[in-house]
Amino acid sequence: MSSLHLPRVISQRGKTAVEVERENFEKAQSIAINKAINSNVHPVKEKHVRSAILGTFHESGAGVFWATTSKLPLQGNAIICWKFLHVLHKLLREGHANVILDSQKYISLLKDIGKLWGHLKDGYGRLIAAYTKLLIQKLSFHKKNPRIPGSLTMTDEQFNKIFGADVNNYFEVSCDMLDYLDEILVLQEAVFGSLDMSRSNSMTNSGQCRLAPLIPCILDSCQLYDYLVKSLFKLHSSLPPDTLSGHRDRFLAGYRHLKQFYHQSGTLQYFKNLVQVPLLPDDPPNFTIASDFSKHVKPVAVVPEEMEPEAETPEFDGIGFLIDTSSPIQETDKFDETFGEGSMDSFNFNGQPQIDERDMIIEQLHKEIQQLREEIERLQTEAQMKIQPLLEEKEQLKKILTELQLTLDNTLKENELIKKELEEMKTVLPVADKLNDSEKLVKANEEKFKKMKDIYGKLREEHVTLLRVHAEVSKQLKDEKKLTEEKDMLLKKTTSELDSVREEQKQLEVATQAKTDQVSLQLQSSTQQCSQLEKSCQAATAAAAAAASQRNHPSSTTAAASSPPLPPLPSPPPPPPAQHTNDDYEELTKEIELIKAQKLQLETDLNDVRSSSLALEESLQVTKTEKEETAEKLQKQVNCLQNELEEKTKEMVVAKETLQKEMEGVQSQLKSSQSTQQTAEENYTKNKEEMERKYEDLLTEKKTSDNEREEALKKLYQLLIESCVKQCNSILLDATEQSDNLLHLTVGCSADYLLDRILPVYECLEKLGNSFQNYKSNPISIQDLITSMVDFSHRLSDSVQYGLATSHSAQLSAGEELNTTCKNTIDESMKALTQIEKDENSVLAQFGVVLENVKKMQSCAETLLPKIADVKDKEIGDMVESEMQLTTSAIDLAASKIEEMLKKTQEDTTGLNLEVNESILDACTGLMQAIKVLVEKSRDLQKEIVAQGRGASSAKEFYNKHHRWTEGLLSAAKAVGWGATATMEAADKVVQGEGKFEELIVYSKEIAASTIQLVVASKVKADRNSKHLKELTDASKKVNQAAGKVIGSAKTGANAIEERSLMDFSSLNLHQTKKQEMQIKVLILEMEKDLKNEYEKLSNIRKHHYQLAGESEGWDVEEDNKS
Repeated sequence: MSSLHLPRVISQRGKTAVEVERENFEKAQSIAINKAINSNVHPVKEKHVRSAILGTFHESGAGVFWATTSKLPLQGNAIICWKFLHVLHKLLREGHANVILDSQKYISLLKDIGKLWGHLKDGYGRLIAAYTKLLIQKLSFHKKNPRIPGSLTMTDEQFNKIFGADVNNYFEVSCDMLDYLDEILVLQEAVFGSLDMSRSNSMTNSGQCRLAPLIPCILDSCQLYDYLVKSLFKLHSSLPPDTLSGHRDRFLAGYRHLKQFYHQSGTLQYFKNLVQVPLLPDDPPNFTIASDFSKHVKPVAVVPEEMEPEAETPEFDGIGFLIDTSSPIQETDKFDETFGEGSMDSFNFNGQPQIDERDMIIEQLHKEIQQLREEIERLQTEAQMKIQPLLEEKEQLKKILTELQLTLDNTLKENELIKKELEEMKTVLPVADKLNDSEKLVKANEEKFKKMKDIYGKLREEHVTLLRVHAEVSKQLKDEKKLTEEKDMLLKKTTSELDSVREEQKQLEVATQAKTDQVSLQLQSSTQQCSQLEKSCQAATAAAAAAASQRNHPSSTTAAASSPPLPPLPSPPPPPPAQHTNDDYEELTKEIELIKAQKLQLETDLNDVRSSSLALEESLQVTKTEKEETAEKLQKQVNCLQNELEEKTKEMVVAKETLQKEMEGVQSQLKSSQSTQQTAEENYTKNKEEMERKYEDLLTEKKTSDNEREEALKKLYQLLIESCVKQCNSILLDATEQSDNLLHLTVGCSADYLLDRILPVYECLEKLGNSFQNYKSNPISIQDLITSMVDFSHRLSDSVQYGLATSHSAQLSAGEELNTTCKNTIDESMKALTQIEKDENSVLAQFGVVLENVKKMQSCAETLLPKIADVKDKEIGDMVESEMQLTTSAIDLAASKIEEMLKKTQEDTTGLNLEVNESILDACTGLMQAIKVLVEKSRDLQKEIVAQGRGASSAKEFYNKHHRWTEGLLSAAKAVGWGATATMEAADKVVQGEGKFEELIVYSKEIAASTIQLVVASKVKADRNSKHLKELTDASKKVNQAAGKVIGSAKTGANAIEERSLMDFSSLNLHQTKKQEMQIKVLILEMEKDLKNEYEKLSNIRKHHYQLAGESEGWDVEEDNKS
């Protein structure tokens, strides 16, 4: 061995126990992790994950986990990567606290994994990308908030202690928790989106493999929802609601998705035995109402505990571990003969020392002292915990008292200011202004008084609760005092037991001393016996020698006789005969030798007894000193504990006295505040009575002034109406006087234009009737009445002048009838205006007469409309080309105006209005372009039809020959041009905020219908296989699509504007809400009635339109077939 080198010696040395244990631990962890994270499509087994979690606590970190998983094919197998993320989530939640710190170094690895699998949109790729984002968010959340545990489980005290009283902390952590919750919701949405929920996927291995990671997500989301609600309520109590609108919107969106997540998870059979999914309330909490926090219930997801298998105790043979403590058997017969039987039992030299009962008592006393010490510490902590909230409540009460004092001082000052202002108001302000200001001040004072009264009630309730808490604390202090007394009695009892133990120890020492004396006496008796035996042996030897000498020398008997006599031997045997002397001598020598051997044995035994007695005395002395030392230590500990107990009781008494004094101070302050409150109430009642008296005086003054003002207003209104009626009559008279003017005979007008000018008269007449009714109910609305009168007179005068001009160019009888109707309408209108001036009751009936005359004038104009048959056949060919050209120019004009409107709205508007206007104008631009293409394709098709000729020599002759078809084509072209112009005007009104989205929708639908009419009119004469017909059909489809886009943008813009203009009913009380509901019901009934009337009107208009279309816009199919 000496020839080996040192490295070889070290290498041949076996591994230490620590290294072997570490190697076995790493091996077991590697096996458990590899079994948990495998490529089999089934969920991770809990026992393997539990082994990994226990491993993190064994090594206080996650080093072995990351070292093992770094060898796994995470970037090559989706199942292994998915299970790896699940196990990592479980370790972050339930593992050692250092797992989060160790895992933060691998955030870049998680990002790379997420990016890699994120490119795979199907299967597990999208799920892994979402899960990596969630875990990265969790790690960053715990990095920012390291005091929050990985399981997110905390008490409210811990949560408040972590973030303190700073509102900024709650603002930031609420944002972080919202981000965390969003990532959880994204993951669950991805998981459920990857499953076919129509099948029972939760009971298949593949479905369970995907659903298993949602269990820790449910546990995390419960804690996040609870602390989000608490944080947002705390923020709303300190910050204005507008500042937290973003938080509320994000929370409401997350609330809806989380509720759906819980509902969807609760219905799965797989989760029934694994987790108890909570349910969220039907309505989200209203953070603007602080009382809603009492309705908040924390959602708790319960995971049932699994039955742990019983630990298998290894069976081993206990015989091998037993030690033979039996002493070897010794021959103690002679010792028993000498000292007596059973004397060795008291010494117990070779046996094990017995356990002393006093040691057991001392250990028990140690344990009781330790328990008493722990109990005292617990009582101290409980007392401190109970005293601390009382001190905090006392500080809050002090703050409330100071605030109450300030409010009282402010109210007194405000009352004085109100008195001064009232005195100043009497001299400076007019009566009505004084009254309004005084009413506002009275209301403000009443509100302040109510607030002060509420604060006083709250203070009183808090005072009562504080008194109750004080009583409970005093009761608990009495109980604790009783406990301390009992513990003092227990300490006294232990000291008495110690005294008894000391007495027993003294008795034991006395008994051992008596035993040692007894042993010494026995030793003395044994020595005496030995000396006697020695003497008897000497005498026997002497006698034997004498007998021998006699036998050898018989003559010397006389000498022997003359020698002094020997002492008598005890019970000597009879003298043997002479022939047996030699045998006796030998026997005596043997007996002497035996006695000597016994003597030596006794001496050795005696030495052993002496040595054992000395050792016993030394051990007794040592035990005695140890017992005395332990008794002194115990006495010192007991004294220290008694001193500590006395100090703590004194401190508690002092704290109780100080608390009592502070309570008395608070009570005295409360009494003083009550007295000041009472004086303030008395002053308030006096001021209120005085102000009520002044208020009544002001009311009387106001009534008189109101009456005078009403009379003056009536006179003023009457003068205004008279002057307006006079002016309107002059306008109407001027219109009738034009019929006598010779120059006016040369003026002409078409019936179409007259009808266009008559239509606004209906609206003005209806507006005049409504404004008159409003004026009757509320004279303040006289401005609307005057405006309606002037507008009506101008519109009617305008239409009458054009009617007179139309009568000049028409047939004689029809023109005379129109002239008479116009003059009658003017006369009836002047009568209605004069009745308005005189305020007669028959005004509305007169309006009906005027309406009948206007309708008669419209019917006369309709009879004068030129029919298509009146147009000469030679003009039809020229009209087609000109009408198509007009349609194209109208479309170009509308497109240019829409572009101008788009530029203007981009300069003038911003925000939602800009977005809505841009979408509408872009859609209208696309519609105009599509219509323009449609008109061009229609012209190409018409050219093709004319080129084919159908037997005609020129285009005009073709149009003249097929004049009915040409009339339909002209009608369709006019409709398309009119629709483009109307759509442009409607878009302009909508952009300026004056129009309605419904008008734009109707005009877009009308354009779509007109294009269909144009296509159908072109199809009648076109070849079915014509290329231009196909292009025209495609252009018509694009027009329909563009019209659909206009309709969609109009509806979207209307919805956006309506959502923005929705009312906020949170500030309405019960009465106001009911009133609002009744008003809305009335408005709905009125709108339903108006809608019904409009539907009837629409049906009549359509009937009239169909009649006109049958007369003038049909196509003669038989004529086409003949041609």
